[in-house]
Parts: sequence; structure tokens; C-alpha cells
Amino acid sequence: MRSLKGARVTVYCAGSAKTNPKYLEGAERLAKKFIEHGAELVFGGGKTGLMGHIATHIVQGGGVAHGVMPHFLKNVEMNHPLVEDFIFVDTMSERKQLLLSNTEGLIALPGGCGTLEELLEAITLKRLGQYLKPIIIVNQEGFYDPQLAMLARMVEEDFMRPEHLHLWTVVNDPAEALAAIQQTEDWDSNALQNATYQ
Repeated sequence: MRSLKGARVTVYCAGSAKTNPKYLEGAERLAKKFIEHGAELVFGGGKTGLMGHIATHIVQGGGVAHGVMPHFLKNVEMNHPLVEDFIFVDTMSERKQLLLSNTEGLIALPGGCGTLEELLEAITLKRLGQYLKPIIIVNQEGFYDPQLAMLARMVEEDFMRPEHLHLWTVVNDPAEALAAIQQTEDWDSNALQNATYQ
């Protein structure tokens, strides 16, 4: 089982200020686990929504958070004032690349189209052997049920191989996400050879 002490773990989640309180509570449970494990948060840097909520609780609890944000979003998402380590980039593509760089895994909490786009790109990169770490989908309140059904259909329709269903791990509670990273082995570095379905 991998140790997460000092490990960088990415969290994808909503920056929307209008967030279901249940999801905020879930983010708090995940923040507590970050502190318990000594893991360091890597996130989109915003101060609102789930994004800001989890960072606030981690930093106020004595943990570490690393923010990554494009310059053009500073006035929209507003960089988190409690986060000292910040990288500002020019494009969303650069942001996504840095969000995955030198991490021990990623966690997707509920979010909007940006969260979904980041998650699907990470799954694609893992399928192609470009990102090998665990991908944890937090299906709190069944939020990701439609997306998981679509991914399963992609396998049923032969757009992906059955083994590609193991590119990600699903948990129902955010508090389970870091343990899932610990228990998930890295993906095969030869994944590119099996990326297509022939």
C-alpha cells in the first residue's frame, strides 16, 4: 500500500459558489483525510465552491495546498487567499498538465463541464499510457451515474476494451478516496499497445 505522506494528490471539483451543502460536507471529509495522511492538495486554485472549500479546510487544518490557475481566470475564480504556493499559467491546457504533474493520483468530486472535461482527459491519458496513477471518481449522491453508464456503453459498443473499465475506481464517499488511491496499483506503462480495440 502506497504511503501518501508528502504526496501530491490532485482534486478536480466545482468552483461554482452555488453548491449543494452535501457536497461541501463531503469536501470537508476529504480534507480531513488529506490532513490525516499528510497528503498535499493540488487543485485549480479557486476560492469558491468545492474548490475553495476543500483548500480552506486543508490549509486551516495545517495541511498544504498547491494552486494552478490561468491568468485569465484570476478575476473570475479568484485565487485562494490562504494558498501560498501558486502557479499562474497562460492556458487551460497548461493548467491541466500541471495539475497531473508529479502526483500520486487524482480524485474527481462533483463539478461542472470543466471538472468532467479534466476527468475524461485524464482517463484518456491513462488509456494511452501517459498518466499511470490512480483515478478515483467520487460518485457522491449518484452524481456520476450517467457518466459511468456512458463509459460502460463505450465498452459495450466496442469503442473501448473491457479492461479499460479498470482505468478508474469508483467510491461513494469522499472520505474513501485517499484509501482507494493507496489500494490501487499504477497502470501498465505499456498501455498504449492495448489502447485500441482490434
